[in-house]
Amino acid sequence: MTNYSTTIAYCLLLVLLSCKSNCQEDNGKDLVPLIDFANIKEFRETKELGRIVSDYDSIFKPEERTELENLINDYNIETTRQIVVVTIDSLHGYKNVQRFATDLANYWGVGTKEENNGLAFVLCKPQRKIGIATGLGTERVLTDSICKVVIDSIMIPKFREDDFYGGTKGGVFELIKKWY
Repeated sequence: MTNYSTTIAYCLLLVLLSCKSNCQEDNGKDLVPLIDFANIKEFRETKELGRIVSDYDSIFKPEERTELENLINDYNIETTRQIVVVTIDSLHGYKNVQRFATDLANYWGVGTKEENNGLAFVLCKPQRKIGIATGLGTERVLTDSICKVVIDSIMIPKFREDDFYGGTKGGVFELIKKWY
């Protein structure tokens, strides 16, 4: 009986130690970005200038960029919620576009600190990836499932037609409607 109790106690101890180790490891990964965005000139300059639409991959025409900026800026003024749209040609070593979007939004400080009400669209056309990162305050309304539906039903069909502006604007507009 003693041998059986010792074995069970040992197994429980191993389970508890592995849980603690995994939690600490995951938390560390979540807190530290994979790259230092401040060392990449384009991201540092965007933060300094406070751009709303950063078309690093040159997907949009100038008038499309302006129209998208006006839509987002008007919404920001009306609600104090902040949205940024970013197109990139590389995930800069990231494997997950969602993680890239979250880390970039955190670096830029998208959303107010008090409300954590930011939203970042990141589109990487060459790798065919799109991610929407939401702040904790935003996530109460715009859940991951809502964002996925918007990506799958509005954005991707337009992207398949090579209408990246239409897909992006349609996605932004739909999320704004749901966020009111």
